[in-house]
Amino acid sequence: MTQENSIWALKPWWCQPWSIVLSGSCSVAGSWVVMQRWWITGPLACGVVLWWLLFLVLVPAAYKRQITTQNAVE
Repeated sequence: MTQENSIWALKPWWCQPWSIVLSGSCSVAGSWVVMQRWWITGPLACGVVLWWLLFLVLVPAAYKRQITTQNAVE
């Protein structure tokens, strides 16, 4: 996959993998530092992991599949 076909080439700086991982990590760490309650931080961490799975794994894979299909048709 070339840089032009990468979904990340289409996204602004605040929607890049590094910013998604950084903001999720800071949210979980901040929750623990401020509240120190596992029953709050745990569900938040699960939500962050699901967010990462969606936007760092599933969406790029679907985009790559779509680009590959379009290139095969052309």
